[in-house]
Amino acid sequence: MRAVTFSQHGGPEVLRLGDAPEPRIGPGEVLIRVSACALNHLDLWIRRGMPGIEIPLPHILGSDISGEIAEVGEGVTRLRAGQRVLLAPGLSCGECPQCLAGDDNLCRHYTVFGYLVDGGYAEYVKSPAANVFPIPANLDFQQAAAMPLVFLTAWNMLVRRARLQPGEHVLVLGGGSGVGSAAIQIAKAMGARVIATAGSEQKLAKSRELGADDAIFHGRGDFSAEVRRLTAKRGVDVAFEHTGTATWEQSISSLASGGRLVTCGATTGYDAHLDIRYLFSRNLSILGSYMGRRADLAPVLDLAGRGLLKPVVDCVVPLARAAEAHTRLESREQFGKIVLQVSG
Repeated sequence: MRAVTFSQHGGPEVLRLGDAPEPRIGPGEVLIRVSACALNHLDLWIRRGMPGIEIPLPHILGSDISGEIAEVGEGVTRLRAGQRVLLAPGLSCGECPQCLAGDDNLCRHYTVFGYLVDGGYAEYVKSPAANVFPIPANLDFQQAAAMPLVFLTAWNMLVRRARLQPGEHVLVLGGGSGVGSAAIQIAKAMGARVIATAGSEQKLAKSRELGADDAIFHGRGDFSAEVRRLTAKRGVDVAFEHTGTATWEQSISSLASGGRLVTCGATTGYDAHLDIRYLFSRNLSILGSYMGRRADLAPVLDLAGRGLLKPVVDCVVPLARAAEAHTRLESREQFGKIVLQVSG
């Protein structure tokens, strides 16, 4: 099969289109003919190499995958060849206490497609049947690939970890990112008031189009002061943080008394400062969040099927130009998801 692989860590130039072995499925597995695969910042980190993490080489990236079922393995009765499907990105053991409780994203053996196993930058990928979800009729393959990881992550952050309530104020950092654009929509669907930040006037306008009530240019001074102004000096109930060092202190300063900061990433760095006195004197909560429960993809897709959540596709790029897609993501030019067209 045709696939984009890399055999050494480095810049986008290490990505090569060539031939790779087609996956073989076993009992309980499904073979997917990949139509589209969306990029994530995780792809960049894996390609560059991460200290202490050994990636099997040559490697195929790609966590957000959509396509058609090409073959079903023994014991798979829920699915059939020819179905339009997308994949829940997380893979777990299915047997530990966390998995059995439905918290598969807390499994000690948890990984995602394209991380420690091959992903969707290829014509075919194999998946456990449990990870396969039908695509809502109103979504095409490119839109479907743009949904799983960012919407599942944003849902876990806002619904499960921060326990967002109707009428609360939410600050969404990086509204132009994939996870930021998902968070704006989920927060609005839950009845919250949303303040989004972005790095350009165009991204600010698009954040408002997605439902943000207010939008702040985060490259101009102290955005927490603007948050205070917009909330009559109160601050927000929830700060949706995923950028890390560059915005961390201002995100903390944007919180109202009793506010919650929930974070899933550190794209600008991980060495953040925190004044513990400010934390306890204002009764603040800091919550970590990693991916999301596989079962939560069902309500996300239900809302998408009803048009209440919409995937945001920045551009669609042929698989052969994966290196160009990585360069665009690294430059932070995109709004929403960059999607690779693999076949079809």
